[in-house]
Amino acid sequence: MSERYLRLSEVTNITGLSRSSIYNMMTENRFPLALRLGVRSVRWREADVEIWLRARPAIELRSFQAEGLPQ
Repeated sequence: MSERYLRLSEVTNITGLSRSSIYNMMTENRFPLALRLGVRSVRWREADVEIWLRARPAIELRSFQAEGLPQ
């Protein structure tokens, strides 16, 4: 079975994030890094994006609890 790689448009559809949010989160190490395939071509490993999606609700809940916001 081969790995699947996602284009930016697929990543934005799956995550609901904008292009700029994805790139900002990448620079903050809060989103999987893209793989550069060429001068103007990047892709994300589908498995990396899925792992990030599964971990996200737990991370956000811990952030809210740490800030003392209502649960």
